[in-house]
Amino acid sequence: MSNALADTPEGAVVGIEIPHESATLHVTGAALYTDDLVGRTQGVLHAWPVQVMHVHARVTAMRVEPALAVPGVARVLTAADVPGINDAGVKHDEPLFPTEVCYMGHAVAWVLGETPEAARLGAEAVEVEVEELTSIVTVREAIDAGSYQGAARTVSRGDVEAGLAAAAHRFSGELEIGGQEHFYLETHAALALVDEGGQVFVQSSTQHPSETQEIVAHVLGMRSHEVTVQCLRMGGGFGGKEMQPHGLAAVAALGATLTGRPVRVRLTRPQDMTMTGKRHPFHASWEVGFDDAGRILALRAELTADGGWSLDLSEPVLARALCHVDNAYWVPNIELHGRVAKTNKTSQTAFRGFGGPQGMAVLEDLLGRLAPALGLQADELRRRNFYGPGQHAPYGQPIRHAERITEIWERVRATSDYDGRSAAVAAFNSAHAHVKRGLAITPVKFGISFNLTAFNQAGALVHVYKDGSVLINHGGTEMGQGLHTKMLQVAATALGVPLGFVRLAPTRTDKVPNTSATAASSGADLNGGAVQDACRQIIERLRGVAAATLGVHGHDVRFSGGMVTALGGGAALTWAEVIADAYTQRVSLSAAGYYRTEGLHWDAERMQGSPFKYYAYGAAVTEVEVDGFTGAYRTLRTDIVHDVGDSLSPLIDRGQVEGGYVQGAGWLTLEDLRWDGSDGAGRGRLATQAASTYKLPSFSEMPEDFRVEFFARAHESGVVYGSKAVGEPPLMLAFSVREAIRQACAAFGPAGHCVDLACPSTPEAVFWAIESARAEMRVALSTTTPAHVEA
Repeated sequence: MSNALADTPEGAVVGIEIPHESATLHVTGAALYTDDLVGRTQGVLHAWPVQVMHVHARVTAMRVEPALAVPGVARVLTAADVPGINDAGVKHDEPLFPTEVCYMGHAVAWVLGETPEAARLGAEAVEVEVEELTSIVTVREAIDAGSYQGAARTVSRGDVEAGLAAAAHRFSGELEIGGQEHFYLETHAALALVDEGGQVFVQSSTQHPSETQEIVAHVLGMRSHEVTVQCLRMGGGFGGKEMQPHGLAAVAALGATLTGRPVRVRLTRPQDMTMTGKRHPFHASWEVGFDDAGRILALRAELTADGGWSLDLSEPVLARALCHVDNAYWVPNIELHGRVAKTNKTSQTAFRGFGGPQGMAVLEDLLGRLAPALGLQADELRRRNFYGPGQHAPYGQPIRHAERITEIWERVRATSDYDGRSAAVAAFNSAHAHVKRGLAITPVKFGISFNLTAFNQAGALVHVYKDGSVLINHGGTEMGQGLHTKMLQVAATALGVPLGFVRLAPTRTDKVPNTSATAASSGADLNGGAVQDACRQIIERLRGVAAATLGVHGHDVRFSGGMVTALGGGAALTWAEVIADAYTQRVSLSAAGYYRTEGLHWDAERMQGSPFKYYAYGAAVTEVEVDGFTGAYRTLRTDIVHDVGDSLSPLIDRGQVEGGYVQGAGWLTLEDLRWDGSDGAGRGRLATQAASTYKLPSFSEMPEDFRVEFFARAHESGVVYGSKAVGEPPLMLAFSVREAIRQACAAFGPAGHCVDLACPSTPEAVFWAIESARAEMRVALSTTTPAHVEA
């Protein structure tokens, strides 16, 4: 019996379509989230931030006495109360209680009240005096002022100057890429308690409990073993709860240690949107050269990420962006430079794709924009530049399974009837003057693993009880993505028991220590490997117990479906019988599992190495219809072929593909973060701080015909049960939406019209692109139509 990580046994529970393990709890409202625990806890104090409404200022005085006079206010937390380090980040640039206001709405103190209303009134009563400082709001302002933070990075290969000089066609341009609000249904929340021994217990809506534990400990001046953090589940995360929850948990923990009472922090939606980070907006400038066949010879680009007021995760986000500019395309000569801008906005953070989408947007945009200038269809231009077997990424990693790019591309072209529908779109556009359709196909190649090699490890704890029931605990967190469902399936498969035998406990730092964030699409890979390892340790012990009873060699014992049998048939034992025998024989029924991703190496200074375990591939075809009067669009149909390896849980993976695509479409076409860039009193204010002003995808933006297919023959060796990550890669399939909109806009202009489309491509931006196309059409008509001559 093979113990290879990727080998799937007969009777496996992985690969079976089952609902999310908490689906019933979700739809009935019975699922508990962090803030639901407040009602089950006595004597809770509620925290409210003292936000300063200046874009950049120095605090010169703060008086808390008026707040203490408000009925129901118990305490005001300030920097003077911090017994440890007054910092909420890992770069020591995020003071928990700052003396410098770095963005509008920055919290400088927190009020604890008997009720949320008392805390709110207390926060309003705190008197803060400030001295206004010069502010930088936009990325362009930061570039002009040289306002940067963190290290500059470069990825390069070949000779870009020589490549550009040899190019038959050279172009240059710029692209502004918008950010994105996470808008998880559950806003940030934490609940902290202190026991009789001074041990701090924090319930937190966090993707990274171990780091939350570390930050809470250093703020309180404690060691990590004095702080326990638990995450029941999150109502969405998308990266927004990877780094940002730490300071909020620390506020709750500080309040609890000072008052001896439980303290709750829960941000309102406007607070969450004005105080916490978002997807990084980017500015990109580029120069590219093509040969006469449309193949890219050279690309030089400069990417500037808007990091906001502190570094947070901006450096690794930038690194991943630089590593994904190439997407699915071979660029022999390439030079990519990256910087993180420092602006007076929220500290931008992780978001599904972690910089990868912004990097890919650069090359996808210029290919879509320039295809008409090269006399090629956009899909043909893309195909001509695909990676082939034996080629390497700009940072040196071999592109394993590069042939899958073309195979997936051809598969989705066939299943979507791309050629037939292209002709139908052209016919429709010829017959309609004010409504046009567009059809586009785009690929995805996304690297899986944390860029920082040390994060690619995980642990798990598995207990088998005397009655045969199983309890598993792992370091990953559940935010609706189905990780726990997959871990239940992995454990049941590794132990050879029915799914109903296995239960999963909430993620806690005192059960599995030193965990990595549930991020980088690596949750199932890492934690699945650890769960499988723990289960296999137990199975190896049980093998000897069962072998003695069955009278066979241990290697011939099989565990499947809750039965234990010998190879070739004969007598059979139940799982419960073997467990009972093992307990009687004093065989341990518990194991700590561990997994580390092999084969990774990365030089962050040189930006060279093999940072990814593998690549996830996919392609999407999208057809849209655009209204020429308003710029509004409808997504008529989407066809996706995506590589998920051997799916651990097909229903879960399908949901991730569909949800990722829709979230990507929101980022690229709808969600428009607006900060006030004027010089008035509102400078730096986030204008889109609620669902009323920030447009999110809804059912009306879903494709009317949505088809998803998993790529066949996609087994991935060296990964748990041959599966592949699915959290982030599908988001970038949504480039097909934006490119289809570009095609529709082009149909309003003359043949060969190059469409410069803003990002996000909101209806307003689409309208102006259509107007530009119409203006060019008028020019074309005026130069080709003979002038009327009077008789």
